[in-house]
Amino acid sequence: MPIENIPEIYIKDKNKRPDLFVYDFKMTNDVVKSKVNLGMHMFSFLQVGKKQVHFAGTTVAVNKDQSLLLKKGNWLWTELLETEAKYYCKLFFFSEEKLKEFLEKHRANNHAVSDDIPYFLIRNDSYITSYLNSLSTIRQAPPIFMENLLSVKFEELMLYLLQKYGRNFELYLQSLIVKETAPFKKIIESKIHSNLKLEEIAFLCHMSLSTFKRHFIKEYNVSPGKWLHDKRLQKAKDTLEQGHLKPSDIYLEFGYNNLSNFSIAFKNKFGFSPKETAQ
Repeated sequence: MPIENIPEIYIKDKNKRPDLFVYDFKMTNDVVKSKVNLGMHMFSFLQVGKKQVHFAGTTVAVNKDQSLLLKKGNWLWTELLETEAKYYCKLFFFSEEKLKEFLEKHRANNHAVSDDIPYFLIRNDSYITSYLNSLSTIRQAPPIFMENLLSVKFEELMLYLLQKYGRNFELYLQSLIVKETAPFKKIIESKIHSNLKLEEIAFLCHMSLSTFKRHFIKEYNVSPGKWLHDKRLQKAKDTLEQGHLKPSDIYLEFGYNNLSNFSIAFKNKFGFSPKETAQ
């Protein structure tokens, strides 16, 4: 799976990265799963479709009634079509310099923050709808005015969200300029029960697959493939023992492409089939 460098792939002038940038992303494919190197913080205003984003320590899914503010970094995301057979999302990128300018001008206090939360969930409302319409309108303005217009619109949006979400939003904004990264083990153990591949987890750790494997063995004294395999099968067993789900309900969730492979792996580990466990 190739890495998409965003917003670079959307910018026509490759010699210049603007501090503020708006892009309308549309697609008509069925499903897209992408490795994304997000080089700027970004508002993702979902208009049509669904979106799921895997971060180093968590995962979030949104629909057209929600939007996201995403921290720059390495993320995995899936974009899903709905009944309209299309996906549409308005993206608003902003640089760290613009964020610092805003915080210096408007924040009330400095707070101790961490970088544990890579996203902020926004509930779409009538203001957001009107705001997005205004962004579409100003894109028709002459390029010479665009930079100043976007600066005004960026400040307007940030002030509205500060008013709406208060201190939680202010703390999140401050976390965007914290330089620490999530510990290796924390990332690994948050993905035990996901269906992500090793190369995808390595990407979230900002490592090549070979570096990731070496680092993993040093930390856990076992290969990552075997460790994750055993952890996921144990979780699958615990889930089936609760009696609410069948093997056919869960095999995809634990990283298997079909029920047969899941059943074979399960029986090899525990000596009995997942079907027997669920009964």
